[in-house]
Amino acid sequence: MIAETESSTVLVVEDDDSMREAIATLLGLSGYRTLLYASAEAMLAEDAVDRPLCVISDLNLPAMSGLDLLIELRRRRWPTPVIIITAFDSPSTRREAMQRGAVAYMAKPFPSSALLTAIHQISPTGGPP
Repeated sequence: MIAETESSTVLVVEDDDSMREAIATLLGLSGYRTLLYASAEAMLAEDAVDRPLCVISDLNLPAMSGLDLLIELRRRRWPTPVIIITAFDSPSTRREAMQRGAVAYMAKPFPSSALLTAIHQISPTGGPP
């Protein structure tokens, strides 16, 4: 079970290998620990993480979408903040993600600083770990 406490671990759910690795590199250089998943299902099956700071999920994943992942996490009453990223931005999808509880929604390509700012705003320290 994933606990409700926070840490410097960020879960990254992204089916594009290069994007997943780029996010991991950015976060690693900023002091965050990352756990990487190519699918929402793989992340949901993982039981080893006990204190994630947040989840960064691509919207368009092969099976369960990032929005479906967000809905499932809320259904499970998992309070960890979720940031949705997508190359297929639309006002209606952005609105739905935010209404469903995403703390941020970013259209690719986004500046590295924007992603870090969103994560810093989630952090209990207001900045990097």
